[in-house]
Amino acid sequence: MESVFRIMALIRKELLAILKDPRSRVVLIMPPLFQTLMFGYAASFDLNTIPFVVLDQDRSAASSTFLGDLDGSPVFQRIADIHRAGDIKKLIDNRDALVAVQIGPDFERNLRAGRQAAIQVIVDGRNSNTAATALGYVNAIVASFNQKWSSSHRVSGPSVRAIVRAWYNENLETRWHMIPALIGTITMLQTMLLTALSVAREREDGTFDQLLVTPFKPAEIMVGKAVPSTLIGLIQATIILLVAQLWFAIPFAGSFLTLYAGLILFLVAAVGIGLLVSAMVATMQQAMLFSFMLLMPFILLSGISTPIGNMPEFFQYLTLVNPLRYAIDLTHRVYLEGATLRQLIPVLWPLAAIGAVTLPVAAWLFRNRLS
Repeated sequence: MESVFRIMALIRKELLAILKDPRSRVVLIMPPLFQTLMFGYAASFDLNTIPFVVLDQDRSAASSTFLGDLDGSPVFQRIADIHRAGDIKKLIDNRDALVAVQIGPDFERNLRAGRQAAIQVIVDGRNSNTAATALGYVNAIVASFNQKWSSSHRVSGPSVRAIVRAWYNENLETRWHMIPALIGTITMLQTMLLTALSVAREREDGTFDQLLVTPFKPAEIMVGKAVPSTLIGLIQATIILLVAQLWFAIPFAGSFLTLYAGLILFLVAAVGIGLLVSAMVATMQQAMLFSFMLLMPFILLSGISTPIGNMPEFFQYLTLVNPLRYAIDLTHRVYLEGATLRQLIPVLWPLAAIGAVTLPVAAWLFRNRLS
């Protein structure tokens, strides 16, 4: 019985040690609450909205009926009617449209003559899962239209055939989407954790106090901590890139210079967040807890698995301060699309802004710690 009391006293002591620390209480309560809400709302694999554009060269009653079936679907949202095939590329490249439907000038004539009419469906293949789901919805509407046309015009066989073309991933292979995205995901995980642990490790070892009597300025200490983590992040990104090309043979369409220029900006932003965490915590345990508390939302809100456009509006706003969102967009556009630096400006300037905020704040916290 005495043994039970001793164990209970030890359990009470450990619980008090954990719960007395305000930062530990936050880490214990807030992450599971926030992440559960995030999984419930943001991490949805359903495709609720498919923005599409239409190039209708027939402008007939039959084409209007087919497009009416698309418009009547709860998941399809027509964002534009275009008049030139060249406009499709811009709308898909900018992720304004996921699908483009092109109807030829002989659509109704072929149907009424009993011939099969073809429509071209172009889909953004950079996210293979989303593209495959969207094509499944399109094929279902084509099948429904064929059934209604056959019954009303007494013809047999499919009347409309969808000719599908997936841009930037012709075969819709999942690894073409996932592995370039891992360049940013794994690199951020390792870099941020390494940076967050760097100062906490020195505090636990007692070497951090020695910085108080050195001539180093806070900004110099921050740079000394940031540069090694950035270099290691670039090495890790290079390893993933080599595996993608040499082992999985995923073709690289862009420029290595463009890719690494974007990755440096991304790593600066990731290191800034890691330094911010390291300046706020006192132990390695706290650094790891806070890092994982941030990394899970970063990954969930990055668009690697769930389309950002399908998330609730509140979570879509949260993704704007997520550097991993821009890193995944960057790697996909450079790797699969061959985007140039000029085309990547909408992706690069948010990364620069995140770094411009996190690094000075981390330096200010270091300055307070060293004063």
